[in-house]
Amino acid sequence: MGNETQQRKIIHIDMDCFYAAVEMRDNPQYRDMPLAIGGETDRRAVLSTCNYLARSFGCHSAMPSYKAKQLCPDLLIIPGRMHVYEAVSKQIREIFYRYTALVETLSLDEAFLDVSQCKLFQGSATYLAQDIRRAIYEELQLSASAGISHCKFLAKIASDVNKPNGQFLIAPCEVQDFIKTLELKRIPGVGKVAQQKLFKKGLVTCADIKKYNEKEFIFEFGKLGSALLNYSQGNDPRPVLSNKTRKSVAVEHTYDFDLLDKSMCLDKLEKLFFELQGRLKTVLTTKIITKIGVKIKFADFTVKSAERKSPEIALPLFNAMMMYILDRNIEKPVRLLGLFVGVEYKMEEDLQAVQLNLLDM
Repeated sequence: MGNETQQRKIIHIDMDCFYAAVEMRDNPQYRDMPLAIGGETDRRAVLSTCNYLARSFGCHSAMPSYKAKQLCPDLLIIPGRMHVYEAVSKQIREIFYRYTALVETLSLDEAFLDVSQCKLFQGSATYLAQDIRRAIYEELQLSASAGISHCKFLAKIASDVNKPNGQFLIAPCEVQDFIKTLELKRIPGVGKVAQQKLFKKGLVTCADIKKYNEKEFIFEFGKLGSALLNYSQGNDPRPVLSNKTRKSVAVEHTYDFDLLDKSMCLDKLEKLFFELQGRLKTVLTTKIITKIGVKIKFADFTVKSAERKSPEIALPLFNAMMMYILDRNIEKPVRLLGLFVGVEYKMEEDLQAVQLNLLDM
């Protein structure tokens, strides 16, 4: 690794069971009980997250609600309050910007921070991470975990080591020893299918990749293979991108009963459209719409989508895209409907925001 790589200081902040933590903070009666955010306990609903007490029973995000109740009969499942989580997430980001303007938000509850140029605590990323976590807890009564390293992928892995309410540093001098035993399944982007393919080739850890011919590995695994070759050396040159130019806003719903015809789908689509309008109200103060789209999951679990460039949202446009998909999948019952919108930051406001953040440091 070169000197430039060693000088980078990246922190990955990951809030601890964020949605559930907000609910426990706002509703003290939930604190000592297994709690999950999700849908009702029918065969279709799933958990979006759960607290650590619920996790001790084996519950986890994306688990069907009925299965979670089987594992933990006392599990309390409540609907989410997305508008509250979004507001709290904004407060967390405001804390981040006290330390650096280079903040890359991954979701409502996690972000990368490049603190390489921050002079607080004599530039110690460890102390900076501790202070960020302290500020979040003291001001918002929520706990966060942190990972610190010279690059993004290692910082993200490190943030999971001492969860909840902890942090972990992978210093440049420790990278090679850490990488040797790092399991490939722990690397972000390596899903179950990729894990199985890697395992069949006898590849379990980063050390195993080093034994593989590089050209053959890239031919076999494509872009993922190229990334894993870099990761297995402890390299990840990706910068922290503050205020990504491309984002999306989406709404979707999995229905208790299949939608059997177009009229049922049209009725549900209209309701989704009004929900999407509500979510876009705050987003469009700083962003513009660039594209729109429709997503449909059928009863056989196949997923189809359609999108088009558009500077605005309009119900007839969504209707037309939905009909386009349905006409090509005749007589297939619909399990899920979703709408999504691609947005970009308004350039002038984006630059002003960065300048203000720099002045506040």
